[in-house]
Amino acid sequence: MAYIVVTGAAGFVGSNLVKALNEHGVDRIIAVDDLADADKFRNLVDCEIADYLDKNEFLERVKQGVFDGEVDTIFHQGACSDTMETDGRYVMENNYRYSLELLDWSLQEDVQFLYASSAATYGAGQVFKEERQYEGPLNIYGYSKFLFDQVVRKRLPDVLSQVVGFRYFNVYGPREQHKGRMASVAYHHFQQYRETGKVKLFEGSHGYASGEQRRDFVDVADVVKVNLWFWEHRQQSGIFNLGTGRAQSFNDVAVAAVNGVRVLRGELPLSRERLLELGILEYVPFPEALRGKYQAFTQADLSGLRAAGYLDDFVTVEQGVERYCVWLDAHV
Repeated sequence: MAYIVVTGAAGFVGSNLVKALNEHGVDRIIAVDDLADADKFRNLVDCEIADYLDKNEFLERVKQGVFDGEVDTIFHQGACSDTMETDGRYVMENNYRYSLELLDWSLQEDVQFLYASSAATYGAGQVFKEERQYEGPLNIYGYSKFLFDQVVRKRLPDVLSQVVGFRYFNVYGPREQHKGRMASVAYHHFQQYRETGKVKLFEGSHGYASGEQRRDFVDVADVVKVNLWFWEHRQQSGIFNLGTGRAQSFNDVAVAAVNGVRVLRGELPLSRERLLELGILEYVPFPEALRGKYQAFTQADLSGLRAAGYLDDFVTVEQGVERYCVWLDAHV
């Protein structure tokens, strides 16, 4: 029986994928990651895998032909996901060159290749449709994802095995606590309110009122569902947005996180207006370091995803963050 490889397996989306595959009865999984950040191992403690390999060791074995004929699918989630990383060589090596070597091998071996792209490929654009004219990344992270997508686009007309790229929008949910500053705002809002009784948001910017900058926030459970749907529908290849198709404000996330904690404490939920009156929501100046590098609005165009056949609904911020708070309360 062939293996399924999950790169970035100890990371956020990767570990959720491993857990979901286990729930589908799959445990013949090779987990690949760089555990220089050792605490990530905790994300795999409740998962069943066949083997763990360091990223560099895995790539070397691939080059040596060790896995030829032994792998059915690669879920390629491994990447440097820090959008503030300034070492371009490091980002390009991890996000572009590594991905390219795995793509080459997957096509040669007829292995399903499902990989993580990013909404960062769109930059400051206002149209989020999977077409070249709408793309213009603002940082090296976005550029690394954009460049790999361009390679995939050129090859798609000739591929014989499945290749699918997912442009993740703002993903939140369980198993992201190791990400530190790059964890979702839902995670940070939960922690801030539990520890200080306040939640801090950016003041108005980009023409938006305070806290009203808007993103497409997507629950990691929905991200995993889409990945597994394509895994089960091998005939579908392409690059697809993976968000909810709804832009919601950072205020929405903050209110959901605060009320999630309040409900856990047996307290009544409060409106945003009341939270402002009580000083629980607090607005801070927009950081200079983010000027020119910040997406103040994102909203996935899901027409491509729907045309491919994925028709399930996506949870709202209110639904997803409430559920996430329950998980965080039990695990963090």
